[in-house]
Amino acid sequence: MIEIKHRFTSEVLLRVEVDALVRADLRNANLAVAQLVGRDLTGAQLTNANLAVADLSNAVLRNADLRDANLTGADLSPADLRGVVFRGANLTGADLADCNLQGASLQQANLTGANLTGALLKGANIQGANLDRAVLDNALLDGLIYDKTTTLPALFFEPEAKGMILVD
Repeated sequence: MIEIKHRFTSEVLLRVEVDALVRADLRNANLAVAQLVGRDLTGAQLTNANLAVADLSNAVLRNADLRDANLTGADLSPADLRGVVFRGANLTGADLADCNLQGASLQQANLTGANLTGALLKGANIQGANLDRAVLDNALLDGLIYDKTTTLPALFFEPEAKGMILVD
């Protein structure tokens, strides 16, 4: 059994009757303010989960499903997020600094004010995403897919020169 505890207190938020969180089914789970530092959640189902202000720093979430999840203010730096599906997720103010987001699906995600400093976004898809006020300093954007409905940060010039790919 795994106990997932509150980030700032010792309160147990959830007890999961498994030995590992790899491929765990945590759909619709309320894990707001959860302490998940360094946890391996590879392939986990977290659709519609509430992970607001959760600490997922150094976690491994490769190929996890976080569609429509709430990650407002979550700390994900520098998590392994390769191939994660964040479609429609709320990542407002999330810390994604130095994260590996290669091949991640961020379509229609809200990344308003997110910190993506130094993030690796090669081959990720941000079509229709909102990156208003997001910080992309030193982020690797080569092959990042976007479209005309994608909201990029103000003063973000020449995305194609940064290696981003505009699709119709």
